Amino acid sequence: MDPVAPPPDDKDWTWVVRDRCPACGFDAAVVAPTALPAALLAAADRWVAVLSRPDVRRRPDPQVWSPLEYAAHVRDVFVLFAARAQSMLDQDDPGFANWDQDAAAVDGRYWQRDPGTLAGDLRAAAATAAAVYAAVPDSGWDRPGHRSNGSVFTVATLGVYFLHDVVHHLHDVVG
Repeated sequence: MDPVAPPPDDKDWTWVVRDRCPACGFDAAVVAPTALPAALLAAADRWVAVLSRPDVRRRPDPQVWSPLEYAAHVRDVFVLFAARAQSMLDQDDPGFANWDQDAAAVDGRYWQRDPGTLAGDLRAAAATAAAVYAAVPDSGWDRPGHRSNGSVFTVATLGVYFLHDVVHHLHDVVG
């Protein structure tokens, strides 16, 4: 039997690019854009450790993702944000389509992923994202892009927004 889907998260988290997150402690103000590649890779290493836990498939509550499901989501976040950052570097003010993370979890059957395979996939996705951010020229950090809801990002603010998501979910799984 498939697990129950958690309630959708419809909060606008864009405030984390300017304010400290009270839940996980992430503070975008102390993250230099040039530090993003190393920070993303370090967070990926922590996720790989989470995937080796014996309780990786256990949901703490029926409507809360397991560490395995969170890790699959984070792998997809690495892929999505690497593509978005690259599009900001390649295009003038690209728009980003909505991404339904809950539909992605169901469609991707996150709860059925193999932790070892997922660890490799997550590490590879993190390496790709880190490489995109490592290749940003000094003149590229302020290039804009926007979400369909009108939220505007620069390459730099998208990077810290993205890093917050990866780190915040480590907090969610006590990673």
